Amino acid sequence: MVAVSPSVFDTASAVVQTSSPLDPRVAPLLVELDAYLYKIYPVGEFPPEINHILDPEALTHPSVTFVVAWQGDQALGCGALRRMVDDVGTYGEIKRMFVKPKARGLRLAQKILDQLEVVAHAEGIRRLMLETGARQPEALRLYERCGYTVRGGFGGYPEEFGSVFMEKLL
Repeated sequence: MVAVSPSVFDTASAVVQTSSPLDPRVAPLLVELDAYLYKIYPVGEFPPEINHILDPEALTHPSVTFVVAWQGDQALGCGALRRMVDDVGTYGEIKRMFVKPKARGLRLAQKILDQLEVVAHAEGIRRLMLETGARQPEALRLYERCGYTVRGGFGGYPEEFGSVFMEKLL
C-alpha cells in the first residue's frame, strides 16, 4: 500500500475491509478511540465500566468481524460486528465504531457501518443492535441516518450512565 499524507483524505480511494485489530498500523487508531471515550466519559465522573470496550485480543475472537477504513496504509476508521445470541435468536452487535477526527465528515463511518451490515446480512443476521453514549451526538446522528432506532437495553448492559441503545432490522 502507498503512504498517504495524513492531511489529505479522499473517500473515493478509501477501502473498507476486514483487517486484524493486532495490525501495528491499527493499534494507534484503537488507542485514539479509547482516549476519546475516556475524555468524554472521564473516570471520576463516570465509573470505568461504562466504557464497554473490546480490547484488540477480544476483537480477534471468531465471533467478531473487525473492519478498517484504509487510505493507502493509513487506518482512518474502524468498526466491528460481534455475533451474539439472546432469547429471540442470533443478532449482531456493532462495536468499536470510530473515525479519526481529521477524517470526519467524509461519510467513512457510514461506509464502515454499511460493510458491517453487508457481512451481517450475508450471514443471515437480520437484527443489529448497539450501545452508544448520549455524549456522542455525531454517533447518534450517524445511526439515526442509517435507520437505527432507539430501543431498550440488551445484552446485560446497565440502563444507566447515559447509554443509548439502538436497533436496526435488516
